[in-house]
Amino acid sequence: MTAFKLLLQKVPPERLFMGSVLLVNGGNYLYNLILGRLLGPEAFADAALLVTLLLVLSFLGMTFQLATAKFAVLFSESDWDAFQQLQYKYALTFGMVIGLLLFGSAENLSILFQTDSPLMFKTFAAAVPLYFFMSVNRGTYQGRQDYAKLSVTYQAEMWSRLVLTLVLLWLVPLSPAFLVALGIAISFVFGLIPTTFDSKRLFKKVRLSAPHKKRVMQFMVLTACYELTQIIINNSDVLMVKHYFDTLDAGLYASLALIGRVVYFVAWMFVMLLLPDVVQKQKNGEATAPVLFKYVGYIGFLSLGIVLSCALFPELIVQLMFGKAYLSIAPLLWQYALATSLFAISNIFAYYFLSLDEYRPVLMSGLIGVSQIGLIVFFHSSLQMVVGVQIIAMVFLLVIQLIYFLQKNQKT
Repeated sequence: MTAFKLLLQKVPPERLFMGSVLLVNGGNYLYNLILGRLLGPEAFADAALLVTLLLVLSFLGMTFQLATAKFAVLFSESDWDAFQQLQYKYALTFGMVIGLLLFGSAENLSILFQTDSPLMFKTFAAAVPLYFFMSVNRGTYQGRQDYAKLSVTYQAEMWSRLVLTLVLLWLVPLSPAFLVALGIAISFVFGLIPTTFDSKRLFKKVRLSAPHKKRVMQFMVLTACYELTQIIINNSDVLMVKHYFDTLDAGLYASLALIGRVVYFVAWMFVMLLLPDVVQKQKNGEATAPVLFKYVGYIGFLSLGIVLSCALFPELIVQLMFGKAYLSIAPLLWQYALATSLFAISNIFAYYFLSLDEYRPVLMSGLIGVSQIGLIVFFHSSLQMVVGVQIIAMVFLLVIQLIYFLQKNQKT
């Protein structure tokens, strides 16, 4: 045990976090693969809808996490205490509003997405405030570059969700969709381990100055707008396919999305490392572009390998991950992986700009997100067409991000 601790101490925190994120992504994929095999395409469509809602929630939570991470670098002493109090207050208030809206809309959502019961939406809604509280915790660890504790909170959430959901599905004779929602809800409690605040500092009578509060609100609004575009781009296709296509096709497409998004999930790991690094270098007056180049290089290399693998061995990948029942979706695998790869690379650029308080890339991403929805609304005669229009939208988004970056660098 002592030798293991010594080994961990020698591993750089960034690499430890990267290894942890890869394990978390692997666990999340295992979770989805097991659900796909246990439930079959039709029942898996409802479970995949809950996973998509979880992704939407994670994007919303990133607003609080990234804001906390950024100002953990910039604030100290009483300013940090006041800011942290403000973040917890905002997070719990926003979480309760979202939870109540989701709970009240459960019946309509059940009709819209053709699910068996609204209970799964209500169960999910009840746990929403916990997720935003957890996001502030994570932002503190991220900003302070305490990657060991940041890793623990992600590991605790992922493993608890995996184990609890499987136990519930095997032992409890109730609706699978409800049991999946219950497993997700309980995992948020485990995600609060370890907690980051002490009650003395949290309830200390301090206030954030008006200029600092204005700066915080500007960044949070900017980040919230970008996360909204992320939700649209990364999840609208699954939701719209669930609406336009039958249950079987929706389940097949959900499996395609889970396999193809592996690039995006790994890119998220680099975003966690990029933001505090860029903010710290900007604060110190150092060049920030090399940080961007490093992570774009990582994602580009990874994306190339995944797209080529999906093009060369599509049936093998689909059969290994989901089984023979999903093989009809194999020809679309490399195309979806390409669309996701383009999005992941443009996403690195966008978070880089967010770190520097640049708002124009957010507007660009929003326009592309809306255009993607419009394209799917008008062009959805087949699943192949749905994937094709996404590739077009993502190429356009990446080109715009590159042009903006080149223009900014020419000026500086």
